[in-house]
Amino acid sequence: MTTIKETVQVTVPVCTVYDQWTQFKTFPRFMTTVKRVEQVRPSITHWVVGLGPVRREFATEIVDQRPDTCITWRSLDSHHRGRVTFHAAGPGRTAVTVRIDVGRRGAAAVLSGLSGVARRVLRSELAHFKEFIEGLGQETGGWRGTIRNGHVLPAEPEPARCRVPRWPVG
Repeated sequence: MTTIKETVQVTVPVCTVYDQWTQFKTFPRFMTTVKRVEQVRPSITHWVVGLGPVRREFATEIVDQRPDTCITWRSLDSHHRGRVTFHAAGPGRTAVTVRIDVGRRGAAAVLSGLSGVARRVLRSELAHFKEFIEGLGQETGGWRGTIRNGHVLPAEPEPARCRVPRWPVG
């Protein structure tokens, strides 16, 4: 298995970054390799990704999701698994770290053999996410549910939002 890990610093609060990341259907708006994402169920997504002429479809299961903290997934074809974490990096700043473990079968073997390329693609896609969310300044939506071992847990009370108050000018 090959591991690819990249981090990007984003100048918006953790809750905003997390909420936007949960909007998987928006990934094609800013990630060039993501062509389509369908949210089949809260813990199951279907992806179409491509780089150049190569296209791949796969389904993933979110096995662990904790608001403002992390999302961990595994592909249902067992070719990869990953985790994205969100950490406050100062007032109104967030560190987003993505770690992807890629197996050595089929197309994944090609990707793992080109781990330098995969790392550059991940770095580029995270830069696109940074530009997208900083440009918006707010999320387009959010899902704040919790998933443990692939099972959606009952909703907990919504915490106070981390919005920075906008004071009147003048």
